[in-house]
Amino acid sequence: MGTAAAESFLKQAREVQEDELNRFAARVAAQLQGPEPGPEAADCLQRLHLVLAASKRPRRLDAHLVELLQAVLCSPKCPEQIQLLCAAVLREMSPCDGLQLSCDGIHDTKLLSLVSSVLLAQGEEKAEVSAVGQRVVRALEGRLPEGQSSRYLLPILSNVISLSPEALTEEQTNVVSKKMADWLRYASIQQGVAQPSGGFFSNPRTRQPGPVTEVDGAIATDFFTVLSLGQYYTEDQWLNMQAFSMLRKWLLCYGGKEVNTPNLGDTSEMDGSVVSVVSTSSTSSRLLPPKERLREKAFEYCQRLIEQSNRQALKKADGDLQKACLIEAVAIMDIICKQDSSYVYRAASFLKILHGRISGDATYARALLPIAQFFLNHGEMAAVDCDAIYKHLFTDIPAQLFHNSSLAFEFVLFCKDNSQLFTETSSIFRQNFPNLFKFLAWNSPPLIAEFVDILPFLLDAGTAIEIFHLLLDLPCLTAALDVQMRSSSLPSSEKAACDPAVKPAACLEAFRSPLHRSAFQYLLRIESSSEDAQERLIPLRQLLGSLASSPRVMQCADTVPVLLELFFSVVAEFADASLINQLVVLVLQRSDQLYEIPAFKDDVHRVLSSQLVMLCKLRPALIMELSKELLEFSGTVSNIQNKEPIFTHVVWAIGEYMSVSYDKRCTVEQITRFFETLEAVLFEVTQLRPQANVPSYAPRAITVLMTALTKLAARSQDLIPRVSLFLSKMRTFVQSPAVTSVYCEEDREEILTRATELMNLLKMPSVAQFVFTPSVDVAHTRFQKEQTHCDLRDNFRQQLREIYRSTLLLTPRAFLICPLSSRCHAVFFICTRSLLYIFELYSVNKRNSK
Repeated sequence: MGTAAAESFLKQAREVQEDELNRFAARVAAQLQGPEPGPEAADCLQRLHLVLAASKRPRRLDAHLVELLQAVLCSPKCPEQIQLLCAAVLREMSPCDGLQLSCDGIHDTKLLSLVSSVLLAQGEEKAEVSAVGQRVVRALEGRLPEGQSSRYLLPILSNVISLSPEALTEEQTNVVSKKMADWLRYASIQQGVAQPSGGFFSNPRTRQPGPVTEVDGAIATDFFTVLSLGQYYTEDQWLNMQAFSMLRKWLLCYGGKEVNTPNLGDTSEMDGSVVSVVSTSSTSSRLLPPKERLREKAFEYCQRLIEQSNRQALKKADGDLQKACLIEAVAIMDIICKQDSSYVYRAASFLKILHGRISGDATYARALLPIAQFFLNHGEMAAVDCDAIYKHLFTDIPAQLFHNSSLAFEFVLFCKDNSQLFTETSSIFRQNFPNLFKFLAWNSPPLIAEFVDILPFLLDAGTAIEIFHLLLDLPCLTAALDVQMRSSSLPSSEKAACDPAVKPAACLEAFRSPLHRSAFQYLLRIESSSEDAQERLIPLRQLLGSLASSPRVMQCADTVPVLLELFFSVVAEFADASLINQLVVLVLQRSDQLYEIPAFKDDVHRVLSSQLVMLCKLRPALIMELSKELLEFSGTVSNIQNKEPIFTHVVWAIGEYMSVSYDKRCTVEQITRFFETLEAVLFEVTQLRPQANVPSYAPRAITVLMTALTKLAARSQDLIPRVSLFLSKMRTFVQSPAVTSVYCEEDREEILTRATELMNLLKMPSVAQFVFTPSVDVAHTRFQKEQTHCDLRDNFRQQLREIYRSTLLLTPRAFLICPLSSRCHAVFFICTRSLLYIFELYSVNKRNSK
């Protein structure tokens, strides 16, 4: 209900027209010009801010109103609420041309904070940002007037260093570092005093404040932190909390370069148990340079937070705060150890204990990521065996918490940022990749960009085949995870194992059935496996078909083509002959073993067909080596209808690369075997049948079959009469009533045109062989240098061959585009005559030279 009302307000605000806004702005100006703006002025300013904030395009206000807003903002007599609203309106108008605000001369810290926020909102102008930073640091450095507070300035300082870290000088950063160290370590441990309301029932005698407490209700005995609780807080306690909130950013900007100081026997500081790690202030600590002193106090603060996180919070909100502070504390300790290695041993032993304490609690899963990051960065220096930490992280967390979307994003981002480091230091990253894909299967759209960066690091010769299967089964994995979650939420009475003799009819029954248990276990496996379980997954894909229309499954299916293309582009960089052959065989096998989503199958077939051609280009010899598999696939007529893109590309590859130019093992007998197989398929496709039984095959498949047969016949000229006879019958085929009822006129014209062109080319066998047989020598640089007399002829030959091949639509992409145009026909015959003329001219020149 509230959401609908908010949407209605936003829609109304966006639809406010310029003339209406100008009228309302005049009304606001009239309210601000009164002696003292009251509730009505506040209401008008709130409405004006809503219109400006909700609009997707920049809005402009009258210059007079802008001047009034600035004047009211800086007026010392103006109510605080009005000042806040004026500053908010000016920020929403940024960048504003008529702005005349300045930080100089402002002594009230609240007003300085508001004016600074407006100035910083104008954009990243270095001079303006620097001026704000200088003024804030001067205010923090000096003694503030009575009633003024520094805590309004720290958020502005945080924004300054985000926009322009170089805005502060070395001296100024030292001043702030010194103050931050004191704020972190020396805040009061007594609660603040409530401000008296001044009402009739207010007690003139204020009660003495009590000590702050821990999250479990115990009285705090160590120094104050953000996890110390009180009903009211003192000024230095607020500064303590604000200093911690910006500590990580400050250390990254001004913490200093990495320092390698000798360790002073810190390895034995932790003796197997968490003890109080709070050390008292010492004279030597105060003599340290400001940056080093801040690191020391920040380290102590983080240790104290980690110790406090061990307490049982009484309120859920305090428990959530514990976890957030724990994550921040570990991240800050990691930064400190990067900047000063003397802290590594203390931090490593401390965090090792922490990991042992929280690793079994799923609610602390997010905290395991910065711990793992720490050991990735410092584990070698600390001489700590980190495999158990990585093992738990990659084994248990994805399997149990794949459905936690925020954790999934952080986990995958962590893997992306450390992919290179993981592949160099630990094999666990690649061993547990099936677990990582659970995050992608369940949270596909938000994580696809990160997985595009991670996938190359997971791929090598040992994982390529399994990842290929996993990508194709990704929608099936999503469905299996859905079944797993629903099964785990069932009452105990319904979780009983099913009768193994009864065939399960539904997904939940199949999940508990012994018949499909091993298939589910393989699909939901945690680690990489060398087991080939594809046969067991076939019935499981059918059972999970009822979830194919699930939005989550369909979203996952949409990501597979992108990852498949990336997979092949990466594998092509390192694949050897054996791996390429394996992938080609798997492409043929898995093309009909896909999850039953029609659009998904079409997209996957499209990607696999184009990548199949790429593999053949990488290694043309695979046509000879995989002749059995290719003959079986191309000889199956049903593949034209079920897997037309793959079938068409396989036939094209056979016609293109079945040549002695690519493989010396190619013989006439083998060419004839392929020819007879494709001839039988084309005969089956073009066989005239009764009109009611004529199947509709893609015209592209027919034209590619004819072209492939012509290519093979050009390389074994005994086959030319057979293919010529076949091509001559195509006119009868396309003109028969049965065919005209199935194919449109454009398709019939395309088939007939291709047959005519190929027949004309076969009338000149030597020319056909020249066009269809690639010449390796022409591309050889040394050959061209030695045959300088023939350079022009070779260039013509190469160009004409390309014209022939493009005209005949023989390149893997070109033949997918369109039928031949009349211009192509003209180019074709001109090229033929030009080629014959060049041959004749060359022969004459050769005779004259003799």
